[in-house]
Amino acid sequence: MTLEKLISWSEHSAAGVRYFSGAATYTKTITVPADLLGRGRHVYLDLGNVQVVAQVSLNGKDLGILWKPPYRVEISDAVKPGDNALEVKVTNLWVNRMIGDETLPEDSSRNPNGTLKEWPRWVQEGKPSPTGRYTFTSWRLWKATDPLQPSGLLGPVVLRVTEQVRLD
Repeated sequence: MTLEKLISWSEHSAAGVRYFSGAATYTKTITVPADLLGRGRHVYLDLGNVQVVAQVSLNGKDLGILWKPPYRVEISDAVKPGDNALEVKVTNLWVNRMIGDETLPEDSSRNPNGTLKEWPRWVQEGKPSPTGRYTFTSWRLWKATDPLQPSGLLGPVVLRVTEQVRLD
């Protein structure tokens, strides 16, 4: 899918995106002017707001995993003048998928507090939920009316360049 701008997956119009939990990879070609690079300069990719974890790759070089603010990584050894292939794999939490599943019909016998009365046959047989749910827990922790959590790469994504200057 193509996003025209960075938005939270939880704000997307498609339910499959809004309730998605897992990993998605953002790809973009970024053009870096040669005059930003050079001796004494360091280039950083600042992802801004990420919900929740990001793995960054530039021109095929793995630059690591960012799991807390600031979501920033030095790219000096991977960046080149001109076009650069950026990949950011973002993984969110399971919460939104569980909330989305609560909008679907029940697929198991539950106590009033949400705990499981008995293991459903479809789980014991290793089959998918007959109601189309993607998740299964022995205790319902979320309701369909609970607010969705922000997810994905929210940005703004910027390059930050520093230059070392020797003071005499």
